[in-house]
Amino acid sequence: MPAMTSLREAIATHVHDGDTVCMEGFTHLIPFAAGHEVIRQGRRDLTLIRMTPDLIYDQLIGAGCVARLVFSWGGNPGVGSLHRLRDAVENGWPRALEIEEHSHAAMANAYWAGAAGLPVALFRGYLGSDLPAVNESIRFLDDPFTGERLAAVPAIRPDVTVIHAQRADREGNVLIEGIVGVQKEAALAARRAVVVTVEEIVDDLRAPSHNSVILPSWSVDAIAEAPGGAAPSYAHGYYTRDNAFYTEWDAISRDRERFRQWLEDEVLGAPP
Repeated sequence: MPAMTSLREAIATHVHDGDTVCMEGFTHLIPFAAGHEVIRQGRRDLTLIRMTPDLIYDQLIGAGCVARLVFSWGGNPGVGSLHRLRDAVENGWPRALEIEEHSHAAMANAYWAGAAGLPVALFRGYLGSDLPAVNESIRFLDDPFTGERLAAVPAIRPDVTVIHAQRADREGNVLIEGIVGVQKEAALAARRAVVVTVEEIVDDLRAPSHNSVILPSWSVDAIAEAPGGAAPSYAHGYYTRDNAFYTEWDAISRDRERFRQWLEDEVLGAPP
């Protein structure tokens, strides 16, 4: 049974300097509260993995937590660039950032392979793409049965996976509903720990019969109740997306000093 604990304790126990950390969630259920706690605890030299790094990864990069980023698309959805990410790549501020870029298909298949305990993911893709020329993790091989040319990438096996979900019951089972991304695969792929923040801990998950995922208690190591833990993204059935903040972030993140002040006011000086 996973530990029912505070967010501060969950991050302190399971996320260490130098770890490879995956924080997944697609359009909603993005683990902002957990990411902010990583910043508050001053973690450094992290490798972050996420299919679509958006504002929370921009904040982690700008706070100096990240040495390497593995991703398949990066941006402020509906607005534009991630300026803290760009500043790190282009100017090495606040530190140099190594990047490894993939396609969505490669990342999804790599998560699936990691969840299955396989060392590599094979799929149809990358033929005609320029990415293999700049990413040595992309290889090709021939299907020994048909001769078909297939792409191969290493399985994703993070040290720690962090996700946000709607509910957990008191036995430690977790419900994810609404748009489902790769949270299940990311959790099952983790080598060492899975940390889940939830809107609420309940007696009954009230799981619907469609479009939902239940992570069983044996797949989770720590659960922290964190109402609003996905804001400014949304949590299906709980609150809507704060579109105004995504627009505001473009101006906040463009300027280093304005970003530093925002970080001090809204993250470092905020309670967990």
